Amino acid sequence: METLEQIKTRIEAAVPGATLQIVPNDSPSAQRSLLVDNSHALAVAKFLHADAELNLDYCSNATGVDWPAAELTEKIKVKKVVDGVEKEVEEVKKTLRPAFLEAVYHLYSMAKKHGPVILRLRTEDRGEKNHLPSLTPVWRSCEFQEREIFDLFGIVFDGHPDLRRILMWDGCKD
Repeated sequence: METLEQIKTRIEAAVPGATLQIVPNDSPSAQRSLLVDNSHALAVAKFLHADAELNLDYCSNATGVDWPAAELTEKIKVKKVVDGVEKEVEEVKKTLRPAFLEAVYHLYSMAKKHGPVILRLRTEDRGEKNHLPSLTPVWRSCEFQEREIFDLFGIVFDGHPDLRRILMWDGCKD
């Protein structure tokens, strides 16, 4: 199977305007994933499914992730004049990451016997801007799992064929 960088390059060539980002993973598995912009997610999914080399014909798992707001710290090197001499010093840069929700899809090729390729879709926030495109039209196995994500995380999947509660009671407020 191709590397994630090669897959990203091929998607960018096949789906004009798609914004893709490789997301690192610091866990022991080190499985990196591909963050896809929501407006091109369905087109990217169709490409991954239909491409003869990848043939990602099966979504084994779709899950939701709730990312609360967080202060991120990053060490950066900057050039400063210290005692009249320009030196490279290390500074700490702090940024605030806003809260958002994610849907994560693990894709495999049953025909080619390879995978996973992991796709991520992000909402704008955890409140009103919680819509993502449904990938059920591409992988039927997403139907039940997207309903579960909707029910437990509140992500609304636009284009889902049967988006209704599955675990919580019908009158449950998000």
